[in-house]
Amino acid sequence: MPQYRFGDFTLSPRRRLLLQGHRELPLIPRYFDLLVFLLERRHEAVHRRDIFDHVWSDVVVSDSALSQAVRTLRRALGDDPREPRFIRTVSRHGYRFMYAEVVEEEDGAALPADADLSSAGSPAPPDDGDPFEPLLERLTRQPGTDGDDEDRLEAAEMLHALGTAGALRRLGTRPGHAVARALLREARWVSPSAGDVPVLGGPAPVSVARELVAWRIRRARRMIAARWAGASAGGGAAGVIAGAAGGLLLAALPGSSSPAAVAAVLAVIGGGCGAIGGAGIGAGLAMAEATIRSRRTVAFTCGAALGGGIAGFGVQCLARWGLAALVGLSIDIGGGVEGIAIGGAFGLGYAIATAGVQGGPAAPRGRQRVRAAAITAAFCGAVACALTLTGRPLVGGTVHAIAREARGSQITLAPLSRLIGEPDFGRLSQTVLGVGEGAIFGFGAALGLMRRPSSRRSHKTVTAR
Repeated sequence: MPQYRFGDFTLSPRRRLLLQGHRELPLIPRYFDLLVFLLERRHEAVHRRDIFDHVWSDVVVSDSALSQAVRTLRRALGDDPREPRFIRTVSRHGYRFMYAEVVEEEDGAALPADADLSSAGSPAPPDDGDPFEPLLERLTRQPGTDGDDEDRLEAAEMLHALGTAGALRRLGTRPGHAVARALLREARWVSPSAGDVPVLGGPAPVSVARELVAWRIRRARRMIAARWAGASAGGGAAGVIAGAAGGLLLAALPGSSSPAAVAAVLAVIGGGCGAIGGAGIGAGLAMAEATIRSRRTVAFTCGAALGGGIAGFGVQCLARWGLAALVGLSIDIGGGVEGIAIGGAFGLGYAIATAGVQGGPAAPRGRQRVRAAAITAAFCGAVACALTLTGRPLVGGTVHAIAREARGSQITLAPLSRLIGEPDFGRLSQTVLGVGEGAIFGFGAALGLMRRPSSRRSHKTVTAR
């Protein structure tokens, strides 16, 4: 692994150090990885999709995350985007490290004897008068465009470099302070020198929290839509597969009166329920994922439970009204409580399975993705078992109850119970079926939720300042 020297900078990938002369310049890990990646491929213009695939390989982030990373690197290197020495923007493509005189040497070469490795913070603006005030003015002004939002976030990062406590003290309660505090809190996640920015202990906590959530939602709205849609597709696909497989098995069993067409019927029912449940759970979890940085496990569990509960109550009401109006059946169909329980289990399992992911919504690949989906499925299956044992069947049990009450129905799940030694479709059969339903749904919805957008998609061109 080589060590790089360019200008008066030294970059040591093995020791995770960036030095300017004798002083360390701290960078958050992903920004450090980006600088190393650009240096390794400095003889070419690196496409944005390659950067996302390499530096943010386990998470999904927006283009603004890359723009912000490049902006931070330029500030650390003292680079000017209008006349760059180190990082050049390649229009409609990506970035290139353009400094010609890069020296590669073994990453074990001695560092300067008097190198200061204890410094913190990023380069601060020159101390001309009060350096805080111009940045505070940028931070508190009303934004007009997305570019203004990025400009204000950059001001927040620079204020952290000057000193978080001093910035908060000077900010006070001037007009726009709630938005400014929200941005300072958001920027502390990408500023190595940032201090604490309290919400509950500061002025106007409700307004600050509202602005913080609004900011994160605004920046992540496209990502949220893709996440819940992926979970809906995954849950729907799992429902179709489970329903079709169950229907075919049911039709093939000895003594069954169900025709082969029952497979298509159960596939449609399973797919619809899985898609609706996945959409609700995915939307609630994606909202929590995009807006809450701390208390991750609690946030994911509550968000997914809320989304699942809303979807479940909606299906419950429609099913009851539809059966009563169309065929005159009055059946106590569940949905809301089951949605809350399965959603909470999904959120908890997902949070545990992706606990090490930081910097954006989780999008692991290969075995890691399958592992995370399997853990989520196990939690969903366990809660499904508890639900059926307490007399709350899931989709299969509900279909059986409706078929039993309807005259002339050709769908009954009783033949399935004989496979496990039960004479009729009783509690054991419901439990086994429920565990399978919950686990298959959890696995499919989790795979869909963690689906990474194709690296071939075109990224919106955003010029980093």
